[in-house]
Amino acid sequence: MGSFLAGKVVAVTGAGRGIGRAVALACAAEGAKVVVNDYGVAVDGGEPTSEIAAAVVEQIESAGGEAVAVADDVSTMAGGERVVSMAQARFGRVDGVVCAAGILRERMLFNMTEEEWDPVVATHLKGTFTVFRAAAAAMRRQRSGTLVGFTSGNHQGSVAQANYAAAKGGVISLVRSAALGLHKYGVTANCVAPVARTRMSAGVPMELKEIGEPEDVAPLVVYLLSDRARTEGITGQVYTVAGPKIAVWAQPRELRAGYADGAWTPERIADFLPGTVGTDPMPMLARLDAMAAAAAEGQRPNA
Repeated sequence: MGSFLAGKVVAVTGAGRGIGRAVALACAAEGAKVVVNDYGVAVDGGEPTSEIAAAVVEQIESAGGEAVAVADDVSTMAGGERVVSMAQARFGRVDGVVCAAGILRERMLFNMTEEEWDPVVATHLKGTFTVFRAAAAAMRRQRSGTLVGFTSGNHQGSVAQANYAAAKGGVISLVRSAALGLHKYGVTANCVAPVARTRMSAGVPMELKEIGEPEDVAPLVVYLLSDRARTEGITGQVYTVAGPKIAVWAQPRELRAGYADGAWTPERIADFLPGTVGTDPMPMLARLDAMAAAAAEGQRPNA
């Protein structure tokens, strides 16, 4: 057992499988008491079972750690509250929450139904909000704590995952808002965009050049939950982990601006905008063209 998180209480959602499970195990191995939350659903969000979370708790306890299972659905306010209240009831406090729960329902935008949109946004975005909200209230009172959200490189946009991409972009904005709003209370908030082999990545229709295992993601999350990260003032950040690679994403900012002498008209904008303000090219569009060319030659696309 390590001691990087000794004395801390950490709740992890989506902790029954994949990256969430790796994070929960790593936190326990570094001395944290862990609330293991998992609704136990399939990739599309169906067929819930509480056995998934309980199995991870058993694994932690067999290694000498302390953990408790919570099988609630964090896309509900009651479910998110229960994750945090369980930490407080069982271990007396909550020092960190990690929101890794997620599902997928892929469909092109023009075919996507409300039934495919709502559960994905609810699980990823609202499921982060419900836990963050409950944890933030407790952390504000104790004037310390760490919130960790999970996003994806697909927050840039996705061909057939508009629901997932929108939710993951929302998680980033939620994390940045939490970092700003909770800074004066000594609470940090950061985001992780992992690239790892999981149930959710298994259907990616391309060969990923940079990808790791769930266990590669866990050390960064443990660090973000630690006093070392808080001492360094790390908050409001988005980090990618892909095997041996760690990268930080840029903060949103204006790229270029132009000003009119008088009121804008559509005609003046048409003459001015392309050559002066211009655009910021989408990297994903260039990738799509490359992928289409590879597919046309019978090759598996790379990304």
